[in-house]
Amino acid sequence: MMPADAQADEAGLPLYEVIYRALRRQIVDGTLPAGLVVGETALARAFRSSRIPAGAALRRLEDEGLVTRFGGRGLMIGADDGAPPLRLDLVEAGLVLPDARALQPTARNRRATIYPEVEHIVACCLPYGRFQLNESLLAEHYGVSRTVAHEVLTALDRAGLVTQDSNQRWYAGPLTPERMHEHFEMRWLLEPLALEQAWPTLHRRDLVAKRERIRAVQSGKRSAELLERLEHDLHVDTVQRCANSQLREAIHRSQLPLIAMHDTYQILPDAEEMLAEHLAVFDCLIAGEPARAQRALEQHLRRSLGPNKERLANGDRLAPLRPVPFLIAVG
Repeated sequence: MMPADAQADEAGLPLYEVIYRALRRQIVDGTLPAGLVVGETALARAFRSSRIPAGAALRRLEDEGLVTRFGGRGLMIGADDGAPPLRLDLVEAGLVLPDARALQPTARNRRATIYPEVEHIVACCLPYGRFQLNESLLAEHYGVSRTVAHEVLTALDRAGLVTQDSNQRWYAGPLTPERMHEHFEMRWLLEPLALEQAWPTLHRRDLVAKRERIRAVQSGKRSAELLERLEHDLHVDTVQRCANSQLREAIHRSQLPLIAMHDTYQILPDAEEMLAEHLAVFDCLIAGEPARAQRALEQHLRRSLGPNKERLANGDRLAPLRPVPFLIAVG
């Protein structure tokens, strides 16, 4: 049983934060053994969550060096010293789950709990056409009130992902070539500036770890999940460490509509160029040359526009859209 003071502290927190705190505490105090494999799916199952909060918690732990990748794939507690990974059910291995109250969203934070997943789903639908978002079905799907569902849709509107028509219906998409160009232009103008601001806060150890993940993908098995992680390493975990919150939000708004394009990286020729360009940015940062890193980042984003426009035009190269009940195709 987790200490009462820890349970009280975690009541009302977003689920990803509850998962992160519980794992971090139990890794540091030795409750969970070194070498134990911790994956998104197993972690989500243990905490009865989706994979998105579980993945967010694992990324933070990896950035802190508390979990590491082994063999180019998978995560385990501690450093990869060549010993065989320990594959056990997490609860059987000693994981102590927080009090049920910490895992149960309160009225105050239900929107914060489900918003990241809804945002990701809606962003991924944009290249596939125009969709109506049904507020009632959204509420039913997540087991929340219509009020919470409406708050989520309003937040999506502020993020530029949906619009509301005169009949109060919510719509998303489509992502057009013109809009894609605008989003990439925003990114190549703003992300180098954000990287300049973030530079003093970046730690060499984190940068080296991110570079090693690129090299592991270059020489090993490739998947959409791994490539999307590399995108997150550079364009979120590194670039968005800038102090200017308005700059971060503007960049995030222009990154969101391009999320769905990641699903096809592993089958396109430009994947090799993407990996090499990410590597160049981290090489410059590790060498202590932020200005060169900024130029490399801008060049990477300018070059990426062409292949992504081609991908959008050839819809058959997109991964199949995963259906959800609250998204209704309307054209």
